[in-house]
Amino acid sequence: MIQFERKKFAELTHQELFYMYKLRVSVFVVEQECPYQEVDDTDLSATHILGKNEAGELIAYMRIYETSDTCWHIGRVIVKKEERQANYGRLLVEFGLSQISSGCLIKAQAQERLQRFYASFGFQPVSEVYLEDNIPHIDMEFKKV
Repeated sequence: MIQFERKKFAELTHQELFYMYKLRVSVFVVEQECPYQEVDDTDLSATHILGKNEAGELIAYMRIYETSDTCWHIGRVIVKKEERQANYGRLLVEFGLSQISSGCLIKAQAQERLQRFYASFGFQPVSEVYLEDNIPHIDMEFKKV
């Protein structure tokens, strides 16, 4: 069982902030062996989607942020390694997308290996594959109706 919450940065508790960064660093920096500036200024203005299990442990996370009146970006989509077979990634993205108004263009900078996953939500590739921090990525987007 997973329950989702959406919070602005100022609404996050110290504990939520700690576990959010701990989860993101454990996957994006340590697991993927990719040293980069994982914490960035976008966190201050983004809406944070927290997925917690019944015990209140953070097991899934993503952020969404508006880049213009009609354009949003989703990113930092993550599920704790031990929970990845439970379909939480799909539920997480569905919840995150439900928080964005219809009529908006939604963009994602997806890891290439997840292209089919994002396509299942309606995202289409809009770039060639490129390396970002030595990991193949592809830009994808779709218009939410």
